[in-house]
Amino acid sequence: MGATMWPESDFWTIYRQLFSLVFLSNLAIFIFVLIHDRSIVRVADAAAANFLACGLARQPLIVNSFFITLCSIPKSLPLWLRRIAANIYHYGGVHSGCGIASLLWYVGLVALMTRNFCLAATHSVASIISLILCYLILVLLLTIIGVAYPAFRVRYHNAFELTHRYLTWAVVALFLTLLIVFARARSPQTQGDFLLHLPAFWCVCISALAIIQPWTRLRAIPIRAESLSSHALRLHLPGTTHFGKVITLSRHPLRDWHSFATFPDPPSSSTSPSPSFSVVVSRAGDWTADLLAHPPIKLYTRGTKTYGFTRVMRLFHRIILVATGSGIGPCLAFLEDARRPAIRLIWQTRAPLKTYGAEVLALVHRLDPSPVIVDTDKCGRVDMVPLVHDLEREVRSEMVCVISNQRETERVVWCLCREGIAAVGPLFDS
Repeated sequence: MGATMWPESDFWTIYRQLFSLVFLSNLAIFIFVLIHDRSIVRVADAAAANFLACGLARQPLIVNSFFITLCSIPKSLPLWLRRIAANIYHYGGVHSGCGIASLLWYVGLVALMTRNFCLAATHSVASIISLILCYLILVLLLTIIGVAYPAFRVRYHNAFELTHRYLTWAVVALFLTLLIVFARARSPQTQGDFLLHLPAFWCVCISALAIIQPWTRLRAIPIRAESLSSHALRLHLPGTTHFGKVITLSRHPLRDWHSFATFPDPPSSSTSPSPSFSVVVSRAGDWTADLLAHPPIKLYTRGTKTYGFTRVMRLFHRIILVATGSGIGPCLAFLEDARRPAIRLIWQTRAPLKTYGAEVLALVHRLDPSPVIVDTDKCGRVDMVPLVHDLEREVRSEMVCVISNQRETERVVWCLCREGIAAVGPLFDS
């Protein structure tokens, strides 16, 4: 599901609205082109353009530019407009919509090239290679989209991540090869000029650059691991961070990557005169369990830190933060932001002092001097929705921000939205 601020339906989220807008627009144009044109070049251009848009929708520099632009609008604007702008974090709907649309256009390209091949009296080596590449790319695209299906992605996340990454790289390389071979078959005497005037060629080249750019900043960084408990680990990293930013970390750069919300270290907590920031890791899978069992002294990161959905909270005057467990990590990022709204916090976790330590508890009280902390070791798990209602009557918040596991996030967000309280939560779409 993700999150929504309109309670009409738990299906028709902003994410799915963006997906539908992108895909249905492409579908209408696709039908028009097949009826009136059937130009292989035009269909190839459309497939490559959607593939490019799909990639750029996840490219860190592009994502950050969107967040910077929309999250900088003044708080004096009407609340309804600021709530619309806050939906920027649903950009994944554009990514998936363009991904499916690129497959649609590519199927059309394969069909047209197959028809032309079957109707041709003779076949050059270039035309045979083109058709083979066409079907090979189609198989890879179907695999990429198949493993991205939510049920598979959640259950086999590592397989999804590796397949998505490496097959995408292969598609870009093979698509570029296909265009070069196609240009040779189409205009053997002016192959270079044909490519330079082919929009699909430039779309694929830009897609390649968008993929390569984050990897040019691949680096190992020293880590100071602070064991908070058997359930949680705090990692101190060198450098600075900004409110709402997320860092991707990995033990092995060519394997799985994991994203964590960052928050600045107070000067008193650092053993080095240089600035540092932290992430909180809790036991939530094989990778994090291994991290807790064998705290690292270095990890890899790549690209630039990207803005996460909590960045949109700076659009509001008063907010309520609702967190469970290590979801407190993203909440602590608010401490660094001079433009942060007035914050009230509800945090449900087991043995907060024992699990996260006195320093994290001190940061929590800096964020909200009177936080509502539910210790599940003492009173068990409680329904967060009534707690939000009680606090909402007191503060009249403009937005409720829920950070928990997927099921609890979706449940709390939906219950609040259904009762007319604007609420958002992270999207579990990657």
